[in-house]
Amino acid sequence: MNDQDSIDLAAMLCSRLCHDMLSPVGALNNGLELLAMEDDPEMRRNVIALLEQSARTSTNKLKFFRLAFGAAGGFGDRVDVAEPKALIDALVGDKDKVEINWAIEGANLAKPAVKVLLNFAQIAIDALVRGGSLDIGAEVRDGACEIVVRATGTKIAFDENIGKAIDGSLNSSEISSRTAAAHMIHLLAEQAGGGLQFARTDETLVLGAVLPEAEGLIG
Repeated sequence: MNDQDSIDLAAMLCSRLCHDMLSPVGALNNGLELLAMEDDPEMRRNVIALLEQSARTSTNKLKFFRLAFGAAGGFGDRVDVAEPKALIDALVGDKDKVEINWAIEGANLAKPAVKVLLNFAQIAIDALVRGGSLDIGAEVRDGACEIVVRATGTKIAFDENIGKAIDGSLNSSEISSRTAAAHMIHLLAEQAGGGLQFARTDETLVLGAVLPEAEGLIG
């Protein structure tokens, strides 16, 4: 990847973050405007409840994107598995039609593996437009981290360009804010000497990764 491609990817990731943050932040703004005009105590309580919900959603999304996209300077080379689990649980907190099943072995994962795991989860959640189940598994075996995320539901929505970004067949000129995250984790996997893959049917989307871990970072 050349310098211009790196700049374009960063810009697309920023666009994706801004797009996802627009709704909860806009709800905060609207709520504050309503609160300023409303005198009825019951209505004010309802507006405050909506403001609290929007603030939680905004905070959860920012925490998610900080680790999924950013450098996350507050973390070391490895991340406690409780952190990505909490972020993904929060991401589906308002989606009562999505059930998560966890199967993560070990107490921590390398940061690149966590980024792949989080972005896989985001892709899978977006695919469950009518709800369903989300199975998330990860384990370190024979010096590599293996990750599997499976979305199962009555209808799977999956952009074929995201699939191309995952397996590396998407042309760099075709990268958009929708595919930037998938392209980023493809580059992470490639840099680690591993790879990503996916399989899809009408009711199932399976995302898989194998990421070799640097010696001394396995724990």
